[in-house]
Amino acid sequence: MRIGELSKATDVPVPTIKYYLREGLLPAGELSSPNQASYGETHVRRLRLIRALIELAQVPVATVKEILESLDADTEPLHEQIGRAHRALTPTRRLSATDEARTAATAQVTELIHDRGWSVDPEAPALATLIDTIAALRSLGQDNLVAHLDTYADSVERFTQLEIDAVTSNPTRDQLAESVVIGTILGETLIASLRLLAQESISAERWKNR
Repeated sequence: MRIGELSKATDVPVPTIKYYLREGLLPAGELSSPNQASYGETHVRRLRLIRALIELAQVPVATVKEILESLDADTEPLHEQIGRAHRALTPTRRLSATDEARTAATAQVTELIHDRGWSVDPEAPALATLIDTIAALRSLGQDNLVAHLDTYADSVERFTQLEIDAVTSNPTRDQLAESVVIGTILGETLIASLRLLAQESISAERWKNR
């Protein structure tokens, strides 16, 4: 298809597609003449991924490029390939907490990872974020929430297993890696939305007339 057809198929304006091509986010089309290029389903899938990263996940263009480069690094093991994309997606956070709370949080998370037998890179950004989040909760006097960490982890592990099982039906390695990344992005929104709706419903049941 021509660039105009690619634009219609993906609902992405032609100037935006050209920008993605210049920035190296989208691979060049196959030249059919000196001034004409043709595009295929690979470009359609990549454009949809780019838009999901930029519009839904609010990922900066430079980070999107890093994620896409990791997905294209098919000489790496699939686990490393997906891991690089996850690290690019995970923001570095430093939440306010006391040293005492952070020490307790580190011990709790270390024990959790060990007891559940999870294989986690000690440098994983999400690990630091989890420790900081628990430390902040402790500093804010929300130990009652922290006490449910293992229950949270159990629920997360179960629905994450469902997510991974769901995407393994994709036929190619590229589609599998892309599906995991898209699932990570939209899964966060899906879970957060369901949680807010559940809280609204429970709040209505318990406190609507109070």
